[in-house]
Amino acid sequence: MSTAAAPSNRYIRQEILGVVGPTGQERLARAHVALIGAGALGSTIADLLVRAGIGQLTLIDRDYVELHNLQRQTLYTEDDVREHTPKAMAAAERLAAINSSVEVKPVVADVNSLSIEQLTDGADFLVDGTDNFETRYLINDLAVKTGRPWVYGGVIATYGMTMTIIPGETACLRCVFPDAPDAGSAPTCDTAGVFGPSVHVISSLEASEAIKLALGRTDAINRSLVSIDIWSMDLQRIPVGGPRPDCPTCQQRQFDFLDRKSLNLETTLCGHDAVQVIIQPPVKLDLAALGRRLEPAGDVMVNRFLVRFTDAVTGHELTIFPDGRAIVKGTTEPREARAIYDRYVGS
Repeated sequence: MSTAAAPSNRYIRQEILGVVGPTGQERLARAHVALIGAGALGSTIADLLVRAGIGQLTLIDRDYVELHNLQRQTLYTEDDVREHTPKAMAAAERLAAINSSVEVKPVVADVNSLSIEQLTDGADFLVDGTDNFETRYLINDLAVKTGRPWVYGGVIATYGMTMTIIPGETACLRCVFPDAPDAGSAPTCDTAGVFGPSVHVISSLEASEAIKLALGRTDAINRSLVSIDIWSMDLQRIPVGGPRPDCPTCQQRQFDFLDRKSLNLETTLCGHDAVQVIIQPPVKLDLAALGRRLEPAGDVMVNRFLVRFTDAVTGHELTIFPDGRAIVKGTTEPREARAIYDRYVGS
């Protein structure tokens, strides 16, 4: 995105804060944040950081904008839904209009054990805008391995939680949650829904923590697991202490999620009635040619980011990206999604 000089009074209300000041504003302008996920949490965090004058934002998301996102994902519009715009690209365009002095790098990609190190290269710290524990454990592995702080956050229904992790000083994610919930054992946005104000509260807390990290104010960070139910107004701060002596990640330095040699190539996506299919190694598709090939079999829409195809007979919907990755909608069964993908795109 283009970079331009910010007006001298843009951040005046922030600079007069004693905790920021002109020197702090300069530090913000030098900071590089990697934000993983541009959905409900990520879109709001990105908005707050860009408005605050963070210097560089790498914004990574694998998804595109859908109508049900608009209830809680504030950067997107109905035009983005109609145009099937990838979230990272739609967000970057909106953020550039908000603050052209911030360098926003949009990345439309899946974050996994083979991609996360390259995608976040150069960032000073990481911020969680995801919707699944698998990716959060992966972020935790990378943060501990590279010694970079990160901010965790999650929301479900009317409830959310957040904590900030500084490797070597605070407990890491696996210190607090040694194991991910068993599949099917925890509520998801499909089964429990998401209350928009809960998203904004947790996003604001995450953005606040990110700004503290950018300012170098680690003395002021949240060193507890903060949970809040916006509906009941039940707020808790749960002390988590320092690193757990037997933690496999931050003490034994076993990076179980980062060191995986193979990927889960089919993943059911929260809130989509859909499965993501990954091609490994990635390919380089000619989207226009693929669109022409699919036209006899159903409805096709092609733009510079993706191909959207709806099977005229079954109603299954495929959104196919240039690297061969696809989201297959209308099923939550990985094997069925792979079969549908192979039928129309190829194996």
